[in-house]
Amino acid sequence: METFSFIQPENILTVSELTGYLRHVLERDEVLQDLWVAGEISNFSRPSSGHLYFTLKDSSASVRCVMWRNTAARLNFSPREGMAVEAHGGMSVYEVSGQVQLYVDTMRPAGEGALYQEFLRLKALLEAEGLFDLERKRVIPERPQTIGIVTSPTGAALQDMLNTIRRRYPVAEVVLSPTAVQGVDAPPGIVAALAKINRTVHPDVILLGRGGGSIEDLWAFNDEVVVRAVATSEAPVISGVGHETDFTLTDFAADLRAPTPTAAAELATPDRVELLGTILEIANRQTIYLNDLIAELRWAQQQLKNSLDHLSPAHTIDIYRQRVDELTSRLSGAVQRSLERKTYHLQNLQQSLVSLNPAAVLNRGYAIVTSEKDGRLVKDVQQLDMDDLIHIRVSRGNMNARITKINQEQEND
Repeated sequence: METFSFIQPENILTVSELTGYLRHVLERDEVLQDLWVAGEISNFSRPSSGHLYFTLKDSSASVRCVMWRNTAARLNFSPREGMAVEAHGGMSVYEVSGQVQLYVDTMRPAGEGALYQEFLRLKALLEAEGLFDLERKRVIPERPQTIGIVTSPTGAALQDMLNTIRRRYPVAEVVLSPTAVQGVDAPPGIVAALAKINRTVHPDVILLGRGGGSIEDLWAFNDEVVVRAVATSEAPVISGVGHETDFTLTDFAADLRAPTPTAAAELATPDRVELLGTILEIANRQTIYLNDLIAELRWAQQQLKNSLDHLSPAHTIDIYRQRVDELTSRLSGAVQRSLERKTYHLQNLQQSLVSLNPAAVLNRGYAIVTSEKDGRLVKDVQQLDMDDLIHIRVSRGNMNARITKINQEQEND
């Protein structure tokens, strides 16, 4: 750490030594490192770096201020020229120019300090009662049929919510319960509007919202009676009050907090493009399922038909008809084969008869000899005597002859 114990009144200092010493003194002072300064913004600038440079002034003095980009991004309002604010930070010296500056780490519009303390007190009180517990939060319906809106009928927030609902989910019925959203009449008006829409419409979800503003402008949504009415609403409530950086007690009591009124409408409705895609996907799955079911039922029907066909008398008759056809075919074949065998046997007999036909023998040069005295066939010469008459039959005609010679011949073995 730098030390400046060597500085004495008679010493001659460089400018760097002087500004360094001033910075050292300022940054070691506990009061100057944790102070609130009230004044009016002037010479306000926000370059492309995102840092804020401005002067805080009152009627008789001014102090140069710097707020770095990362802390400026956390502001819940937009500083502007001429705005009365309360800035918190610490004093130091910008050594390059020797400028004493207040390095601001947070800032609020003037007058918000007391309101913010009241905000913290009410938040702690209601939180201790369990009014903000996650277990109390209800699920927002995915596809609400009726959407209630509690807001000013003349504010831009209403048109933002209506346009969003028309774009995303135009089939929903939208019912407005109008009320003031700023001023002394706003808290009882919001409570009455919530009670009326719950009692008469019974919406699936309620959007409670308004546009941005100062803490004073939004204070109706920190009112204890309003917060309790939101927590006990019959229908689930989506709170969309102010801008993203604005937080009110209704945000904690509601079933769902949205950063803006438009976002509240988006959270309350499905996107019709995504919904159409889901419907088409379901339709495709149903088509596939029905086609499979039809095929399965057709197969079952065919199985039942086959079972009925087997149990039908007609099926039994068809089986007997087939049996008759088979037996007829077998009988026809057997008859045909028997006829062929008989024909073959007959042909053999005919051939045998032809072979045994005496006329056939005669044609080969043989003759049939019979005795005239007894008409018997002469097979042996011993049947004849000399001078016996015989009858001779040849292939072509017959003749008579007398035996004039008989020769006895022995048979060859």
